Amino acid sequence: MKNEKEYLFDNPRNVQWLMRGFYACCAVLLGLELVVHRHTEHTWEGLVGFYPLYGFIGCVVLVLIAKWMRGLLMRPEDYYASQNAVGESESLGEGSSKGETAR
Repeated sequence: MKNEKEYLFDNPRNVQWLMRGFYACCAVLLGLELVVHRHTEHTWEGLVGFYPLYGFIGCVVLVLIAKWMRGLLMRPEDYYASQNAVGESESLGEGSSKGETAR
């Protein structure tokens, strides 16, 4: 029985066409970089492929920072559940006698 809805990118052929489109856009933009004169302020901005390389390095740096921050900020999967269990047991023990929870 096949009642599952099929989305656009479930078909690998559509993904392949999309990737080809991205590659074509990159090639056109790189070709335009050779033709179009840019008004740069620094000499390194005039290098061919400077901005794509700059963007790629920026993305790599962001991913590395995110991986580092994940290790720093990551909590166990049941972190909030254990916090709620401790809070509920404390509130039940302090003031309620019939299972009422404090707000």
